[in-house]
Amino acid sequence: MKKKYRQYLYPAIFLKDEELGGYQVIFPDLNIYTDGKNLSEAYLAAKELLRAYLSFAFKYETDFNLPTKLETLAPKCKANETIMYVDAYVD
Repeated sequence: MKKKYRQYLYPAIFLKDEELGGYQVIFPDLNIYTDGKNLSEAYLAAKELLRAYLSFAFKYETDFNLPTKLETLAPKCKANETIMYVDAYVD
C-alpha cells in the first residue's frame, strides 16, 4: 500500500545577518528557528525543520498553529528580511 503524504506550506522570514554572514530563518507561526551559511542552505534547513516539527506534532498529537497569509507578514518585514513559503511533506 502506498503511503499518503500531506503537504504543508508555511511562511518563513529569512533574515540576512550582516555582521556574521549567513541567514537566520524564523517560522513566526510555529516559533521555531534555524539558520544557514547562505540562502540555499538556510532554505534547505528550514524545509527539514518544518518537516521534523510537523512529524513530531502528528506523532504526539500536539496542536500547532495554522499558517498565516504572506500578506499579513509582509508589511512587518524590515529591509534585510525576505519572506518565502517553505513546504514540507508529512506522512
